[in-house]
Amino acid sequence: MPGDRWNHNVHYHRLILEAIPSGAHRALDVGCGEGSLCRALRERVPHVVGIDVDANSIALARSAGGDIEYTQADFLAQSFVPESFDLIASVATLHHMDIDAALARMCDLLRPGGALVVVGVARRSVADIPYDAVGFVAHRLLKLRHGYWQHPSPIADPTHTYRQLRKIIGVALPGVQYRRHMLFRYSVIWWKS
Repeated sequence: MPGDRWNHNVHYHRLILEAIPSGAHRALDVGCGEGSLCRALRERVPHVVGIDVDANSIALARSAGGDIEYTQADFLAQSFVPESFDLIASVATLHHMDIDAALARMCDLLRPGGALVVVGVARRSVADIPYDAVGFVAHRLLKLRHGYWQHPSPIADPTHTYRQLRKIIGVALPGVQYRRHMLFRYSVIWWKS
């Protein structure tokens, strides 16, 4: 259940929940894992779809119950109706896919007035040492307070640095809000006009 588990990804779920457009009816969680964000979204959005390529993650998500539509498939190959979602979210998943193709697909599936929110990870560089130092301290303090839940989903090392991602995302999503966060994450919020 949301609130019962804590890790760096769960910590930033609030950014996604705060960005839900008023009157949203359909939300998509790309790379939904075991479904914790889907369950939180479903408390606010009538129809939630979670998609993940990992069969074990989808099985865990389905076993948690609820009226959420879970699909075990490759997001880039799965058939969806264009402009069918008011909110598209993705947490620590973008680096598992071709970034340009994934962002283009997300834009295509988002309704006008809808929000795309990505929380991602990047390859760290020397320029990230100050962020990493603050992040390490914050991680230790928050872990003492909340414990740390190790999610069961597959992990992949990111190939792009924060600087590279900011540039790629800025080109793909003109007017995007890109923000670097202390717990080894960045966020992207983009509204489709």
